[in-house]
Amino acid sequence: MALSSARKAAMAAVAIAALGGVSFFGASASEAAPGPAVHAAPAPAPASAVAKRSVSAHRQAPQVVTRVIGKGRVDGHRWSVALEFHRTLPKGYTLPTLPDGASAPGTSLLCQRMYIGGVRIDHQGGPWSDCQPVTGTNDPGPAGEMGLWGLHDKGLDGSRLMVADPEPDVAYGVITLADGHQVKAATVTVPGTTYRAWAAPIPDGQTIAAVDQYDSRHHQLTHDTNWR
Repeated sequence: MALSSARKAAMAAVAIAALGGVSFFGASASEAAPGPAVHAAPAPAPASAVAKRSVSAHRQAPQVVTRVIGKGRVDGHRWSVALEFHRTLPKGYTLPTLPDGASAPGTSLLCQRMYIGGVRIDHQGGPWSDCQPVTGTNDPGPAGEMGLWGLHDKGLDGSRLMVADPEPDVAYGVITLADGHQVKAATVTVPGTTYRAWAAPIPDGQTIAAVDQYDSRHHQLTHDTNWR
């Protein structure tokens, strides 16, 4: 269950494409004696070999890329947060329906996988809960979202996780708790994409005084006191 920002609650779905490949070339040299060294120019690769390498690189590109955003222990339980990027819409997933009856746009899927004590948050909603459709690897839609998540009472009590999908210039977030303790979390990016997040645990019984975000030069970018 989750208590997220007003913007995230308002977004039913938002509208990811390809990762890179690999290439290489070879060269050979020979020397005659006596006399100066003679170097042979590298022979161009046959078209069939180039095509074979291209197909091989395409096949090696992962269809699902997962990046751990944060992990640790809170209240004696292990916690973790990961972003899971599906290059194409996975089998069994259906695009959400917009208010006008049309399907939400999206060619790929971005999922936020959150666990506390081995239990996935929002698992009751099925395998695609906490997932949103995106278009390409650089869809700006998810940026700017922030939410407070837990296993009980919509993230209002118990051990909780704060997860932010920040704007591109955010390098890290700092959560200041009511008792003055601060938790810092660095932004992590899914390889080959612009999708990023930071995550931090909130112990049971603690309330949040402020959430601040900073750039790589430690300049404060946002200050939010609307969490509890």
